[in-house]
Amino acid sequence: MFQKLKKNYLVIFILFLIIYFLFNLISGDRGLISFYKKKNILDKHKNEEMIISKKIEVLKDKNSLIKDKIDLDFIEILLRDKFMFGKNGDKIYMIKKYEN
Repeated sequence: MFQKLKKNYLVIFILFLIIYFLFNLISGDRGLISFYKKKNILDKHKNEEMIISKKIEVLKDKNSLIKDKIDLDFIEILLRDKFMFGKNGDKIYMIKKYEN
């Protein structure tokens, strides 16, 4: 038995290395499964970054309308939306969203 193992020591060692590398290729920290998980997380974060950067741009635009020079039309829109402020004779309609 030991004679066969001694003769096939190199073959057994190479076979063990192949199995080890295949296992780590598929399921290790830098394996395929981990790669796809990290890729999905990266895509998700890129999408969130785009959404947040768009929101920042919109807020910068609104801030510049209030801050740099006073835009009376924009202030009127804010008053009407936030405080339900209107002129005499204006009809205000409240639209409620029903959630199912």
